[in-house]
Amino acid sequence: MLPLLLLLLFSLLSFHPPAAVSARCTTITTAKTFQKCMTLPSQQASIAWTFHPHNATLEIVFFGTFISPSGWVGWGINPSSPEMTWTRALIAFPDPNSGRLVLLPYILDPTVKLQKNSLVSSPLDINLLTSSATLYGGRLATIHDGADIQIHATLKLVPNKTKIHHVWNRGLYVQGYSPTIHPTTVNDLSSVTTIDLLSGTESTKHSNIQTLKLAHGIINGIAWGILLPVGVVISRYLRHIQSLGPAWFYAHAGVQLSAFFLGTAGFSIGLRLGDLSPGVVYGLHRKLGFAAFCLASLQTLALLFRPKTTNKYRKYWKSYHHFVGYTCVVMGVVNVFQGFEVMGEGRSYAKLGYCLCLSTLIGVCVALEVNSWVVFCRKAKEDKLRREGVLGTPVKQIGSSHN
Repeated sequence: MLPLLLLLLFSLLSFHPPAAVSARCTTITTAKTFQKCMTLPSQQASIAWTFHPHNATLEIVFFGTFISPSGWVGWGINPSSPEMTWTRALIAFPDPNSGRLVLLPYILDPTVKLQKNSLVSSPLDINLLTSSATLYGGRLATIHDGADIQIHATLKLVPNKTKIHHVWNRGLYVQGYSPTIHPTTVNDLSSVTTIDLLSGTESTKHSNIQTLKLAHGIINGIAWGILLPVGVVISRYLRHIQSLGPAWFYAHAGVQLSAFFLGTAGFSIGLRLGDLSPGVVYGLHRKLGFAAFCLASLQTLALLFRPKTTNKYRKYWKSYHHFVGYTCVVMGVVNVFQGFEVMGEGRSYAKLGYCLCLSTLIGVCVALEVNSWVVFCRKAKEDKLRREGVLGTPVKQIGSSHN
């Protein structure tokens, strides 16, 4: 199985959360020239700004793109924390009556995040001096999928505060003047960053999260997606080879324990990622992860209560062990694929590499299963012949002739 693991590791090392593929940021627009610019980490977005420390005034422009002719693009600032909730946003979309581009202010309160209430435009409680939005090609340009937009704003910031939390996103539809929820892929849920206006540098939190995501994906992919199934294969197909003796058991237990401890590390990283991403929730992926970890923990604890072969409860323990083990393997593999989806890597080379590994493992299982049935049928036929005396008689005749 070593080549499989190496192939998986190579493919996962090349896997990374989707980064912005837009052109480099620019400080020049048709309206004015700015001092600094930065390419944002998602959604092909960027910003440019000029900060005046003497009066704490910020002139900024956000560059984004539409993903639907009836969609919206928004940018805002969260005064307290790098998350969506309580962001003061400016959202641009086509007016439902005239079809022209409009820019309205919104405050993203918790009820909007939980989708209990529709998003309703309201005045911002920050010192917004000016705001405007233009499409690439002018104010009368057509809004279409992929259309570029610029959102301009001038704000009066708190004196001596140079770090601000930028939040941006885009959606598919607008109901009246209420933008609907944006897509929930990792690319859309990671659209927040903290920037120092004076130095023009991004907070290190984003890069730390990406490193943790990479480690989480590699470790769990190997533990739950490869090692755990390999341990099951060892137990199912090697235990009947008499020449191996108890070696199959030690190999099975060693691989499964390695998968469990490695998976525990990946699970812990996942919990840490949850703490670092308060606004990001992957419901199914998280539930499958908890379920697989709990089942794996039960399997590990079951080793401490493994009855001897002569114990009358041994058969019940084996049934429990097989049922929980196979369920854990299925959940682990399904969650690996779910992890690819939430990371936006559904069509990546990383997923292709894992599929090749899993397909090879399945092919080995099919070959071993066929071989087991051939051996079983051959032994059954030999036993039948022995019971009928067909195999035993010639041996006795040969022996008697030598006597």
